[in-house]
Amino acid sequence: MEKLYYSISEVASMFNINQSNLRFWEKEFKQLKPRRNEKGTRFYTNEDIVTIKQIIFLVDEQKLTLEGAKRKMSQKMDLVEKQQELVERLKNIRQELKGISNAL
Repeated sequence: MEKLYYSISEVASMFNINQSNLRFWEKEFKQLKPRRNEKGTRFYTNEDIVTIKQIIFLVDEQKLTLEGAKRKMSQKMDLVEKQQELVERLKNIRQELKGISNAL
């Protein structure tokens, strides 16, 4: 069963990044808006996690600056998502091919 909300520590460990990065990105990217309770504790939804994945893809894989990533996400959100899916599929195919190669 998939969770509806994730804490900041869960999300940070999920992507192996610092919690401070998530807090900073929340200020920089208008698409990232985790819910908060009365105490101010952040709760990330699956939609937030998809947005974080896209930010990481643009910054780490595409080597964009934060400004470039912000521009790209505000202009072509669906294009970024398709590119990210394509790169993930290709990485999975590469892993399968390496496994087959090693088995031979």
